[in-house]
Amino acid sequence: MSHTDTWRLVNVKENNWYQYSTICRKPFQNRFLQKDGSCNVYFKNIFGEWESYVVDIFTTLVDIKWRHMLIIFSLSYVLSWLLFGFIFWIIALQHGDTSNMEIRPCIDNVRSFAGAFLFSLETQTTIGYGNRCVTEECYMAIILVTLQSVLSCIIDTFIIGAAMAKMATARKRAQTIRFSYFALVGMRDGKLCLMWRVGDFRPNHVVEGNVRAQLLRYHEDHEKGITMEYKDLKLVNDQIILVTPVTVVHVIDQDSPLYALDRKGLASDRFEILVTFIYTGDSTGTSHQSRTSYLPREILWGFRFNNILLAKKKYYKVDCVQFEEMTEYYAPFCSAKQLDINAQPTNAFASTIGNALSNASTSMTTVSSLATVDSSNVDNGENLSPSPVFRCRTLDENGAKPLSKVVVTLSELSLES
Repeated sequence: MSHTDTWRLVNVKENNWYQYSTICRKPFQNRFLQKDGSCNVYFKNIFGEWESYVVDIFTTLVDIKWRHMLIIFSLSYVLSWLLFGFIFWIIALQHGDTSNMEIRPCIDNVRSFAGAFLFSLETQTTIGYGNRCVTEECYMAIILVTLQSVLSCIIDTFIIGAAMAKMATARKRAQTIRFSYFALVGMRDGKLCLMWRVGDFRPNHVVEGNVRAQLLRYHEDHEKGITMEYKDLKLVNDQIILVTPVTVVHVIDQDSPLYALDRKGLASDRFEILVTFIYTGDSTGTSHQSRTSYLPREILWGFRFNNILLAKKKYYKVDCVQFEEMTEYYAPFCSAKQLDINAQPTNAFASTIGNALSNASTSMTTVSSLATVDSSNVDNGENLSPSPVFRCRTLDENGAKPLSKVVVTLSELSLES
């Protein structure tokens, strides 16, 4: 199989068998948003890249990875110890503390760079062993100790504050919010719907959450330029309390950008559905965000999620094994738009039938959409097949035969009155 072929695994459990289906072969589509929520975007030749990171250094420290944070945390202290240790050693050299043992030194027991480094370490960490201390001989050493003490407080506040802010973000919390790998298209309450699941698998559940979905399409013009078009998907249940896994539903109606999409078009279309879930955790009260996306190859047509919630005698049971499980369920291969077009003549004809039957019972008058049948024909058991071209005849009380039975046949539907 070449890299341009697309294969889909349908995890449908029926009679302990797993069903595999090959969908289509089409060019590979890059994701805008990865399944884990990370953005698949790389910026190149950014103007003032390093300046922007340095100016907003606090946000930079919060956003970087923990291993980089620990390296910066360690280097900020070690480099400050080395810097002030080197300056203390220069002061000792200028004063002659390393060569003349008879004079009173600027810093007691600092005769080498190692001694100056240890003094810097003891000063900044406030260890205070007592063997090394600043004397009154050098005002420069006194000023330098004061500066190091102030700088030590600044480093502690900045680095420790960034570490605490990074821990408070609780980005790992988003990993416990799980989306179904596949999105499904199926019938729900007589309408074609797009569905996916979201669940929280921690004991401390989400207080309240807001789900948002957008359809992203890529348009390439004649100059090979790419433009992105975003359209919101209206959700039936966008405000949810995620105590149990919830199936998010988007009704494919006239306002939906998927209104003209059918099963065949799904296999060849190029779009991406971006899903964002913003919620508040009950442990910390902070706001979090989880993201995922669905490509056309990750949307299954004609399936429905299995039931995951079981009502017991004293509690509700959630079977997490059924979170990704689905069952094949009938859904028409045509689009929702075509379904509405096909339903319009039936609805109009049924409405006309209802109005005509109501009028016939009161005014004894037939309309053009009804076929009148004599009672003799009905009694004889003849097959009644009204002509597609109906005749209009007025029945009055004096001239015409009373209307005894009206039969209208539409496809497999027969109405009698």
